[in-house]
Amino acid sequence: MPHRCATWVVLAVLLCTPMTGVATAQEPLTVGAQDDDEGTDVLGAFGDSFKLLLIEHAWRVAFQEKTRAELGGKFWLDYHRSVRMPQQWGDTDAGWVNYLGHPIHGAAAGYIWLDHDPSAPYQISMSRRYWTSRARAMAFSAAYSLQFEIGPLSEASIGNVGMRPETTGWVDHVVTPVGAFGLMIAGDAIDQYFLTWFERRVDNRVARAAMRMIFNPSRTLANLAQYHEPWRRPDRSIGWK
Repeated sequence: MPHRCATWVVLAVLLCTPMTGVATAQEPLTVGAQDDDEGTDVLGAFGDSFKLLLIEHAWRVAFQEKTRAELGGKFWLDYHRSVRMPQQWGDTDAGWVNYLGHPIHGAAAGYIWLDHDPSAPYQISMSRRYWTSRARAMAFSAAYSLQFEIGPLSEASIGNVGMRPETTGWVDHVVTPVGAFGLMIAGDAIDQYFLTWFERRVDNRVARAAMRMIFNPSRTLANLAQYHEPWRRPDRSIGWK
């Protein structure tokens, strides 16, 4: 019963959090990095990544029968039994989950960090500043992934993934941050060299929004967690030409 109650508390918090952060009008945006006089808003990044965590676990509970089947029992005892050192690479998940799904959610956490880092450039370049900012985002993604896997609000605590030894492996701990780094770089490159080209030639805002979401699902997920429009870009509005 405590385990089930904890899950429903998560869902209640997610559903009751006010959506006041969604903008009703486009705010002025500028190309390039933000003002870097201030340091990274670490508390803001952790707060928004917590919202991302709630979204992901709400999705698991809503659509994974195996997760709902493990909601009973004693919360802390089952959680303790589920946290273990992996003894193999794989974790029995499908390849697309490990090598695509996890990097996508890791990159979403990375983008949340970048959105709270005033010194992070928006556009891809060979500058040290750009690559340092993405490396820091990858480190944040690794920390987020560790919490998602075995933290107090994790797959281990909600659904007891890991109670069976074969369901935990090193794959997620390695592939999530490394894949997230690659997806952030790829997403930045696609945004700069393809989407901006597309948006200069297509006036339809629905088409622009769709292309942004399709070609960077990680950014879309990060935007949703921060109560932005899912197609938002920090450096330009949807009406940018």
